[in-house]
Amino acid sequence: MAIQRMDNVGIVVEDMDAAIAFFVELGMELEGRAEVEGLVADQCTGLDGVHCDIAMLRTPDGHSRLELAKYRSPAAISAGPRNRPHNILGTHRVMFAVDDIEDTVARLRPHGAELVGEIARFEDSYLLCYLRGPEGIIVGLAEQLH
Repeated sequence: MAIQRMDNVGIVVEDMDAAIAFFVELGMELEGRAEVEGLVADQCTGLDGVHCDIAMLRTPDGHSRLELAKYRSPAAISAGPRNRPHNILGTHRVMFAVDDIEDTVARLRPHGAELVGEIARFEDSYLLCYLRGPEGIIVGLAEQLH
């Protein structure tokens, strides 16, 4: 087998506290925060002088993780407007299964979440939507219908 599992998804942010608050409200648990710097960080990223703060969050089932990184140096580079459309090449979105999509959207709105489109019904299987959260991160929500 080539891989064992997907370990985490990494997202670079400017406002670490706002991003953590958003994902904790979504239902993730903050595992911890740390500073990363030095030779290993430089070697992994291909950058010189890496110094960043990271936060690791995990899903309630313990199987998935999200790593947030705030670069102190070198400075983070903007990839363009934060309200980019959904069809931009590259990172698409992070999708989460939720119990109640309407409630989840309502709880995330005070944390800056805005629907990209609207809540849509896929056959008799799912309610789906995309939200734009802090830093312009697109988060997908899926509620399985019973």
